[in-house]
Amino acid sequence: MSSELDRIIEQVGKDKGIDKEILIDALQAAMISAAKKKFGPQRDLEAQYNPEIGEVELFEFKTVVENVTNPSVEISLEEAKATDPEAEPGDSLGQKIPTETFGRIAAQTAKQVIMQKVRDAEREMVYELYKDQKGELVHGTVQRFEKGDMIVNLGRAEAVLHFKEQIPRENYRIGDRIRAFIYDVDKNAKGPLIKLSRVRPEMLVKLFELEVPEIYDGIVEIKGAAREPGGRAKIAVYSRDIDVDPVGACVGMKGSRVQAVVYELRGEKIDIVPWSNDIATYVCNALAPAEISKVIIDEREHGIEVIVPDNQLSLAIGKKGQNVRLASKLLGWKIEIRGETDAEESFLAAKAKLEGLHGVGDVIARSLINAGIYSVEDINDWEAENIAQATQIGLKKAEKLKDLAREYIESGAAAKAEHEGEEAAAEGEPASSEPGAAPEAEAHEEEGSAAESAEAPVAEPAEGQAEEADGEPADPEDRS
Repeated sequence: MSSELDRIIEQVGKDKGIDKEILIDALQAAMISAAKKKFGPQRDLEAQYNPEIGEVELFEFKTVVENVTNPSVEISLEEAKATDPEAEPGDSLGQKIPTETFGRIAAQTAKQVIMQKVRDAEREMVYELYKDQKGELVHGTVQRFEKGDMIVNLGRAEAVLHFKEQIPRENYRIGDRIRAFIYDVDKNAKGPLIKLSRVRPEMLVKLFELEVPEIYDGIVEIKGAAREPGGRAKIAVYSRDIDVDPVGACVGMKGSRVQAVVYELRGEKIDIVPWSNDIATYVCNALAPAEISKVIIDEREHGIEVIVPDNQLSLAIGKKGQNVRLASKLLGWKIEIRGETDAEESFLAAKAKLEGLHGVGDVIARSLINAGIYSVEDINDWEAENIAQATQIGLKKAEKLKDLAREYIESGAAAKAEHEGEEAAAEGEPASSEPGAAPEAEAHEEEGSAAESAEAPVAEPAEGQAEEADGEPADPEDRS
């Protein structure tokens, strides 16, 4: 016949969903903790659950010795033989300790240990149950609120929906049903292990997977998603079957599928754009419905400059920059949008700077600007291979451009130094702060030659620089 304690263990295990053996281990650990609280931590103690009598028995073990020096862990041979006639020195002798001798503090300690063990067991059970559901959608009921965070009852466990993971202006009351995305199951977290979100792009993706069979079947793939929760979102879709329109599949008959997602997200507007492997096409799709005049891609800086007609500028940027911001998140590239008038003015200014470099004509200047190279300094900073690849002018011409840019910069720096020396000499100051600088009189004697050097145009390279590496003249009209 089951004891009272055995029935309690069975009932608690059933209510909490905890294995009976875990509860028994908790009881045994609690008894040892309580005993050490009363008798001291140095005692060698062992607890065993006896289901026949429905009691956790506690035993203290001591070593049998001839002469006792430490009564806490040793027992004399004479005293040991009174309990066990066959006891010998060196044996470990166990004696049962009556649990009735425990005081109130020890009993309280035992209770705390049991409760902690039960909580630890519950957390372990929850972790094992939900660890594989990370990245999935779940339904729950709003149970309570704690400092803005929402505690959600999932049935077999509690989860937390932090304030920052809630959609702005979305209101729930206790008892309301809620759907959310599990983004983490943290075994070491304080409070609920399961962390929910309604603002992450992954939730948008999961909702479309539920509503669109083609996505579930793998025919249509979501390549990217970006959200500003409660406002607007963009998803990029791609079809593995040329006969299936990915955008149409996600929109559904009369918009039924996308509207189901919009309803779940409380009216969040969703743009569905076709994904493309070509980044220029992709950015045009992402910025729709704005018309795009030109796309300039900077692979090195991972940036895109988009030129639009002046009357399309506000449409492309969107309200408070929302459209371009979402497009940038979707692509993972920096996007700058400019009107045609502004872009043309900037282009002409950059073109004038580049054409100041000997041997750079209109065609090459346009190629450089379209590649994101706007100045002589940019040419000097870029690798020749990257210039050749971005502008399609060939590696030989790219290397020659870098040589010209370097000499242009160096000659400009030399002329500036000479000009500063001339001004210092005119004021009666030494032209250099370095030891051994020329005295004032010598500086005045060299003034004429310094002035002549400063008057020479710094953009003109030395004679013969205009020739190509193969000996041909560098005619600006001949470059393409």
